Amino acid sequence: MTEFTKRSLSDRRKQPTPALSWYTLFGRRQTIRRKSDQLKSCYVDRHSSSTFFLLALIIGLNVLDALFTMMILELKGVELNPVVRAVITSHGDDFWIWKFFLVSTCSIILCLHSKFRLVKTALLGICVILVAVVVYQITLLVNH
Repeated sequence: MTEFTKRSLSDRRKQPTPALSWYTLFGRRQTIRRKSDQLKSCYVDRHSSSTFFLLALIIGLNVLDALFTMMILELKGVELNPVVRAVITSHGDDFWIWKFFLVSTCSIILCLHSKFRLVKTALLGICVILVAVVVYQITLLVNH
């Protein structure tokens, strides 16, 4: 019997790869090889270093934002974001835990979907917005 006849002829690609599976941590697929599959949204097992950099930058800028927000509030500043202001009112100085948890959870979700259309653009947009917020907070602190 030849090797070809021993193989299963069912197409394993009929079922999409799930977002979370064993291969999320231990898989080998880093890119989408086929041109036809590149046009679709797909999951990969391992993510690129640029995706890791953008996600680490988002989390780092989020930490700086929380730190600078606490410093500005100590200087009698006001939080402009109404959602964060409500959390600060209800949780006090522990708001950074809520903020860190929320941003980290969203970053994990974005990482899992990083090969979907527009997610890389969204990551870049989030980084630009956070850089602008942190630079604005630095200017507030320097000018105070």
